[in-house]
Amino acid sequence: MLSVQEENEMRRPRRLAVGIAATILAAATAWTGVALNSVSAQAATTSGGVKFAYFTQWGIYANGFYPKNLDTSGMAGKIDFLVYAFENIHPTNLTCFENDSAASQDENNPNAGDNAGDSFADYGKSYGADISVDGVADVYNQPIVGNFNQLKKLKAKYPNMKILLSIGGWTYSKYFSDAAATDASRKKLVSSCIDMFIKGNLPARNGYGGAGTGAGIFDGIDIDWEYPGAPGHTGNHYAAADMQNYTLLMAEFRAQLDALGTGKKYLTAAVPAGQDKIMHVETNKLGSYLDYANIMTYDMHGGWEATGPTNHQAPLYTSPSDPSATIPPGNGKYTIDSAVKAWTTGDSGYSIAGGFPAAKLTLGYPFYYRGWTGVPAGANHGLYQTATGPATGHAMSGNVPGVSFYKELTGFVNNPSYTYLDPVTKGAYFYDGTTFWSGDSPASIQAKADYQHCNGLGGAMMYSLEALDPAATLFNAVVNATNGATAGCSTASPTASPTRSASASASPSPSRSTSPSPSTSPTGGTCSAPAWNAATAYTGGQQVSYNGHTWTAKWWTQGDIPGNNGQGVWTDNGACGGTSPTPTGGTGNCAGLSPWSSTVAYVGGQSVTYGGHKWTAKWWTQGDIPGNNSQAVWTDNGAC
Repeated sequence: MLSVQEENEMRRPRRLAVGIAATILAAATAWTGVALNSVSAQAATTSGGVKFAYFTQWGIYANGFYPKNLDTSGMAGKIDFLVYAFENIHPTNLTCFENDSAASQDENNPNAGDNAGDSFADYGKSYGADISVDGVADVYNQPIVGNFNQLKKLKAKYPNMKILLSIGGWTYSKYFSDAAATDASRKKLVSSCIDMFIKGNLPARNGYGGAGTGAGIFDGIDIDWEYPGAPGHTGNHYAAADMQNYTLLMAEFRAQLDALGTGKKYLTAAVPAGQDKIMHVETNKLGSYLDYANIMTYDMHGGWEATGPTNHQAPLYTSPSDPSATIPPGNGKYTIDSAVKAWTTGDSGYSIAGGFPAAKLTLGYPFYYRGWTGVPAGANHGLYQTATGPATGHAMSGNVPGVSFYKELTGFVNNPSYTYLDPVTKGAYFYDGTTFWSGDSPASIQAKADYQHCNGLGGAMMYSLEALDPAATLFNAVVNATNGATAGCSTASPTASPTRSASASASPSPSRSTSPSPSTSPTGGTCSAPAWNAATAYTGGQQVSYNGHTWTAKWWTQGDIPGNNGQGVWTDNGACGGTSPTPTGGTGNCAGLSPWSSTVAYVGGQSVTYGGHKWTAKWWTQGDIPGNNSQAVWTDNGAC
């Protein structure tokens, strides 16, 4: 008989979400030119942005997903930050703690996470040679075993990968508000978490743990408070003061981590994507403390809307056809674009200040799907239609109605006949005539990665790894798209109606064309347009003059020299005065610029000198040699 610690996924502290309206949840279950501050961004292993991925504590049970899987699948070498989820806050001590008590999966239980924890999974489960990272079995007198010991082995094999300890999640966020309420309580919580998980003073439990036994495993802390100042799981505590206290809690974590003086310690946070949640955080202050904020851009719609209408769980843009209600107290809807804009530029409808550095924001990619059944085809192949209820769940994802992991739906979501990409929202969905699933496809992943690049975002966050197939299909799609180039950028809203993708890995629709049309033939023009400026961001249709010609932008661009850029973003309208077009490109003014350095992290729009030329970064990059990198992140502005 299995011990209580070895029971299946019923013990897991689930992470639900992002920006779902709190009232729905309780009933059933959003780039500015803000400069990077003194908290520097972690270097990506490759160009295009950092990659975060979540490893869940409970994935070792029913899913049999162990740290070794990250090694054998090749994923570990592609991850910048591995986030271990989740640890809990003690209900009376308001400290980090360890326990062996399963969390309730009843969404209506206000005490579902009280005193819950899994020290057995963390550092009490013995690993045999067959599932150990290095092929060496645990022995009886080790100070720790379990996931923590395996993560230590994984880190030794992949020293560039940082491992973070995540506190909170959907089920374990109940007492954040209490613990953040006063200076004393904040100091107490932070010191307890750092002592236990960074210094490694694990509580002695079941023959394992003790002073220093967990040292050297975690490189920082991730905070997943769902949500400051707003309802989350049934019974969660929240208050108006959470808005300021959330910032103060991050400041306290930053101060105590910095005070360790033992090398860089990271502080990140999983943050909401719904405007009704973002309005309760000080977006303009958090960038001073966080290395990254990972926006939970998923779970925007799902089976809790039991009879529909069906909708996207992670739409990039809004659609005029979206029948969902607007989010009070403003009139917005849930989209990735609205989340990013709220964090970076603000949203007056929700009194959101914005001001968070775009280069520190990542987008969330779900490796699971949300679905409905009993769905008629309607005009859009099941999209925005009624349903008879949530789709049938599957065992590996906990038998939750309306939820299934990618690996449980491979036959469904890889069937070209079922696969659609909405060219308006850039959301992927899958429909067989009755059942409708919403989630990511290679096409929607590419669209989101394009958005990351075009908006100067920091990278990608993936949740979570145990949901993948053995080939790590979605993971590799996210990594490759994040590392890869973007064909072009546009601020124009897509307007086409949904169509079936040509295949399960179809390209994004034309607004993100991977092969832009060549410039049209010159048709004459005057130079009354303002001079092109490498520091100015232009949108599609705007005109400039450059090198004696008038040029029109096809889509959003910055730093791309008219007539001399690989994306063909500028249309040559002809020479001023009617002479034949002879664009040669290159301002090449290197005055005041620093030489390119492989150790410096650059953001989109920053310029350097290299090889006698001026170069401008298109998006976040580090270590990519101008003119000699597969991602083509640098624009050659010409010889100095």
